[in-house]
Amino acid sequence: MNQLKSNSAEVWITGIGLATSLGEGLEANWDALNARRINVDEKGFAPYIVHPWAPVNLDTQIPKKGDQRQMEAWQRIGTYAAGLALESAGVKDNKEILGRMDMIVAAGGGERDLRVDCNILNLEAKGNSGPGFLNERLMNDLRPTLFLAQLSNLLAGNIAIVHGVTGSSRTFMGEEAAGVDAARIALARIAAGQSDIALIGGSQNGERKDLLVLYEFGGFNLKGKFAPVWTRENDAGFALGSAGAFLVIESKVHAQARGAKPYARLTSVVADLAHRKHPGEVRVSLENLWSKLGKLDSPGAIITGATGAEPVTSEEVAFLREHPDFAVRSTGTMFGHTMETQFPLGIGLAALSISRGSLFPPNDPTGLEVEMSKPPTQIVVVGAGHWRGEGMALVEAVK
Repeated sequence: MNQLKSNSAEVWITGIGLATSLGEGLEANWDALNARRINVDEKGFAPYIVHPWAPVNLDTQIPKKGDQRQMEAWQRIGTYAAGLALESAGVKDNKEILGRMDMIVAAGGGERDLRVDCNILNLEAKGNSGPGFLNERLMNDLRPTLFLAQLSNLLAGNIAIVHGVTGSSRTFMGEEAAGVDAARIALARIAAGQSDIALIGGSQNGERKDLLVLYEFGGFNLKGKFAPVWTRENDAGFALGSAGAFLVIESKVHAQARGAKPYARLTSVVADLAHRKHPGEVRVSLENLWSKLGKLDSPGAIITGATGAEPVTSEEVAFLREHPDFAVRSTGTMFGHTMETQFPLGIGLAALSISRGSLFPPNDPTGLEVEMSKPPTQIVVVGAGHWRGEGMALVEAVK
């Protein structure tokens, strides 16, 4: 859990790249949020619900068709969003800066070859599987490139190849907690003077049958009909979302030296890992993190990546109700649950809201989310993983 020292370097968010189910870029996403528009598919993966990625022209951020072909969907989504973030920060194609820009990516595993999986299961079910059957099928049926494409650090590799980001590179795994740690470590490094500028974020392809099966084994999927996150207590689950969210963060000194303007300041990121063996542990973890963020102005705002899964969402609601002076917004309702991407997405939306001088409107029939009339100067970003991990960030206006 990082609490920055008083003499730490101030860290600015100077670039935001969003490619989500609501659209490409800041304007499209901002307009959709203000129109309370939600993009869901209740039929394509029925009975499961997903938030599909909005169509984009991949050529604008990944110009080489060969690069596009060798990536899986989640890598294309992330590489595309990373390019948007670099453009937003004004460093796209700046070889001097990109050559020393650090990168921390939050990533899951690669996609499976469903054709091969189904064939193996069918042959197993028919009894056509002698000794060595599985190894033989995997060696003969899987295309060699699939093994490379499944590596989690291939997203960072593709960003380096396509966009030229060639400083240090780290890839964190661990679902929602990976997104928290990507922001936490990058902030700590820049604040300590170990880095000047970094690209952080993640991507998720929620339109994957293998992923839906995986989460169905745990009973996590929302099924049947879409409902806002706060209304799912009796029909718990998350709707997977496809999205890429990347941020460029850098020291104030570095940003000023190149004439960059900030969207907001990233002041603090803290993380915890409640054991979740007893009721109430997540709420206690969130309260402890809240106390570590520093001075919070009231009334304020909270952007949360609440999943809709239980019992964690009910515990988060209990925590939120203890802070009634803070206007709440749930990204899970609008974007779906994007796993590793959820926390960077929340930070990006917080910085965008502060830079626009308003919090986007509530989209919640329960009354937990309320209007916020004054321009936000601080926004707390909350992330409580569907299974493990809790985190918070404080995003503030630059004074």
